[in-house]
Amino acid sequence: MQTKTLMTLSSILLLSACSATSPSAEAPPVPATAVAATSQGADANRIAAHMQFLADDALEGRDTGSKGHLIASNYIATNFQQLGLQPAGDNGGFFQKVPLKQSKLVNNSASLSFNINGKNVVVPYPKHFFTGPSSHEGKVEVKDAELVFVGYGMVSKEFGLDDYAGLDVKGKVVVMLPGRPSKLPSEEAAHLGSLKQRLAAEHGAIGIITLHTPQEEKTRPYANSLMYLNSARVRWVNDKGVSEGDYPQLKAGAYLHMEAAKPLFDGAKESLDSIFAKLEKKQVPTGFALDAKMSFSRESSHTDIQSQNVAAVLEGSDPTLKNEYVVVTAHSDHIGIGNDLRSKDKINNGLMDNAAGVAILLETARLYSQAPVKPKRSILFVAVTGEEKGLLGADYFAHHPLKPMQSLVANVNLDMPVLLYPFADMIAFGANHSTLGAVVDRATAKHGIKLSADPMPEQAIFTRSDHYTLVKKGVPSVFLMTGFTSKDPAQKGGEIWGKFFAKHYHKPSDDIAGLTKDFGPIRYDAGALFADINYAIGEEIANSAQRPQWLKQSFFGNTFGQSYNMQK
Repeated sequence: MQTKTLMTLSSILLLSACSATSPSAEAPPVPATAVAATSQGADANRIAAHMQFLADDALEGRDTGSKGHLIASNYIATNFQQLGLQPAGDNGGFFQKVPLKQSKLVNNSASLSFNINGKNVVVPYPKHFFTGPSSHEGKVEVKDAELVFVGYGMVSKEFGLDDYAGLDVKGKVVVMLPGRPSKLPSEEAAHLGSLKQRLAAEHGAIGIITLHTPQEEKTRPYANSLMYLNSARVRWVNDKGVSEGDYPQLKAGAYLHMEAAKPLFDGAKESLDSIFAKLEKKQVPTGFALDAKMSFSRESSHTDIQSQNVAAVLEGSDPTLKNEYVVVTAHSDHIGIGNDLRSKDKINNGLMDNAAGVAILLETARLYSQAPVKPKRSILFVAVTGEEKGLLGADYFAHHPLKPMQSLVANVNLDMPVLLYPFADMIAFGANHSTLGAVVDRATAKHGIKLSADPMPEQAIFTRSDHYTLVKKGVPSVFLMTGFTSKDPAQKGGEIWGKFFAKHYHKPSDDIAGLTKDFGPIRYDAGALFADINYAIGEEIANSAQRPQWLKQSFFGNTFGQSYNMQK
């Protein structure tokens, strides 16, 4: 799940060429009750073996571009090969190489100051502002740039928004609020919010300052953000050598504490306190020019790295439909080795995030390869890299599809199924946007599992994992996750799920020892059931006469799916 927000338990309940190595000797034995094969066909022992290998310490957290991730990629590729799947990567192999650029901010290089009423005000870093590295330039300097407040910095004809209306921002730095107006639906708002940089660049701005607000302080305290000051930025590099998703004309970028921002609004059309008061009342501020200028500088270092997607095809049985593909995805990377001084264990193993998803993908591939009757359409399995860095591998695949884009009929994405209780329901983010929702409903019912509605719509999960890169290319997609209901009345699924996020998500304890200590045996049998359901979903899509369609009322279908099928 892209940049998955750390969710507290309360918020959850209120309703993101190397040789194999043996599992760690310290890993606890797998309880027999946790790995019994399910009657439907998937094998819990295989799920366990995949998860244990991929989350072993030897892979050092599978960071994008690392040797550990390469080992994981080779493991996935050799499993595909062993199943008899056809390689679908570059040059007849299983790998699709993804060129990446890693950028880091040079220590002590960031500076920010404002000229307000002829007085120069230096903003201390990082106490009152922070910035990240540039993905395209070494040293950057902006001097005496004019400032324009642009509200949320959003534009949408569908929702009657145009925060740039009547404003001249060409050659200036825009000052904007984080987030979005409360009237916007969360998923649609998340998409529109992701366009803020592009909109600023298209309107001619040369930089963006984002304001910290009292609302943000309540949910994401400014001090917490400082934990990520030294984080590298990674982008995939396009054919022109430019980091994709970056806008070179945006020279300056900073996140500004509200106390440092207030003087910028002195003598302006409206004070910052007045704007904050509007936010409390859920009103939408409008933009205006500010009587202040900004100077900014930073220096960045760059390193070219490479990672890989792993892709394989099970060819369909129908002479015509075999040229269409059901895409099954799961991300193979995690966040590598951490630097939390509070913990002796530094390896973020990512057992649930996302060794579990890859294990289910591999077991689903085995079910297809050994099925007595092959599906009519082909199945394209893709283990993507760089999800934790911003959906990089999936986005590269979406821009460089290994099969013609129009031949990709649907994407079923597996990201972080929490296999810690015997789930009684599943969630399919995006089910309400296409006919895939009905397909998932039938598949879950076949196995005695309920399909539940999104229990946390405010999180906009549909826009935050790898499938979303294909959604933006018009491909109907769903993202599958374990639900919050447990078959065991002694286990409350929602509480377990929430406790996992609060204590183990993106931490070294997302491993066999840490999770077993808190929750008991890993439920590999639940992973097998998940694989059976995943198989049933893909089987129906692959054998249906009609490819999946976007629903008429879907914002995403209407925005991206016009070149694809839309429900009549």
